[in-house]
Amino acid sequence: MVGRAVAVWFAILVLANVNGAVRQAWLIAPLGEVTGRAVSTLILSGLVLFVTSLAIRWIGPTTAGEALRVGALWLALTLGFEFLVGHYVFRKPWAALLEDYDVTRGRIWVLALIVVLLAPLLSARARGVLQEAVR
Repeated sequence: MVGRAVAVWFAILVLANVNGAVRQAWLIAPLGEVTGRAVSTLILSGLVLFVTSLAIRWIGPTTAGEALRVGALWLALTLGFEFLVGHYVFRKPWAALLEDYDVTRGRIWVLALIVVLLAPLLSARARGVLQEAVR
């Protein structure tokens, strides 16, 4: 299950990078920085939910705990990629990386992270793939 979850996360990573390119090319100029980033976050959140919904049976969680562990894995991979690759590969300063977490400045990136965490559980429940707990 972990290997399949990581494979789906890589697909989401590709979509996130395409979404970022679309944000830079077509959203920021007409909408402004804050609104463009917010719209981009909402689009990415929708894409994560859509991809997860399509892939959840293949990933194969059978309990809510397993689905949440998939979400936690995705969250850890996302944060690791964002901060480690962002800083050490793309040479973004830590302060610039942390700007997306400042909700007081209209940054709602945290929403995307919440969706990444919860998407496997929500999709597994919606698709009926979770087994009932034995009582």
